[in-house]
Amino acid sequence: MVHCFLIHTVCPVHALGAGESRVLYSRVFGPDEGFQDEELGPEERRLLQKEKLLVVARQVRSAVALSREASGRVLVETVPGEEVVALQEADSGVLRLRAGDPFSGETSALWLGVQSLGFTLVCEPHENLVLAEGILRGLTRHCLEHLRMLGPGSEVLLKSDRIDVLLSRLLPHGQLLFLNHRFAQSLEKEAAVYMAK
Repeated sequence: MVHCFLIHTVCPVHALGAGESRVLYSRVFGPDEGFQDEELGPEERRLLQKEKLLVVARQVRSAVALSREASGRVLVETVPGEEVVALQEADSGVLRLRAGDPFSGETSALWLGVQSLGFTLVCEPHENLVLAEGILRGLTRHCLEHLRMLGPGSEVLLKSDRIDVLLSRLLPHGQLLFLNHRFAQSLEKEAAVYMAK
């Protein structure tokens, strides 16, 4: 099961400090874990969940920065239309998040760092990480190609309904799907038709 999907910043943005990250989009699957016994109101639950997602985003941001520094590659901004190239050159990795940091149980965070954006899936530790990476790359490709997230003035927040539709098709209720080639093509066509609207 996937706990959540995030799109966040991984490079310094002029409005943020040097070590900060901003969550641009998040989708949490399943019930609010860890909130059943606590006497928290809806607003406190939302703020606590937001803080947990920010912890994940900061950890992924640090991992992306270390990966880029270790590779020695210079980050070259791509122009709209070169999304496939940007995805092929993306940094990627997996983080093991210990219990309590930030979720109650141990989890794995798979991430892709594409230009200034990070795409992250947080999964149960026993999930098939190869399958999860394939789903993450597919989601990222659709977001980059159809929603033009790498272009100037791209507003991820205004496109959240389209991202929700992608997630409902490619990651229904947080479940990783084993896809055969024909079914994957069918989902690809369905997503492309919706995104073209």
